[in-house]
Amino acid sequence: QVRLEESGGGLVQAGDSLRLSCAAGGPSLADYPVAWFRQAPGKEREFVAALNWVGGRPYYAESVSGRSAIFRDIHKNAQSLQMNSLKPEDTAVYYCAATLRIYRRSENYTSSSYYDYWGQGTQVTVSS
Repeated sequence: QVRLEESGGGLVQAGDSLRLSCAAGGPSLADYPVAWFRQAPGKEREFVAALNWVGGRPYYAESVSGRSAIFRDIHKNAQSLQMNSLKPEDTAVYYCAATLRIYRRSENYTSSSYYDYWGQGTQVTVSS
């Protein structure tokens, strides 16, 4: 079993930066995909970023590409999402997700159904 806990959300102004963290309890996730998703009120949960193994290439949604970065700390079994130049449309609950299945290219890492473990989420609110 994997336990995920997010932190770092809050109320910020447009243009600010924020770093979200996700601590994992249980087995090491170094060889497995981890990701961030978000869900705004009245909208479906959407993919934000993923890193399919430590040292792998990161992937980002177009809406955050160029102003976000996903990091993994294998010593702490944790991952982070740095978000810069925040916009009001970034307002959402942010979730970290993981799976203990080795990534294969045929897998759709942008789909929430790909991940087996989820945190409770952390609220990010960006004021204009």
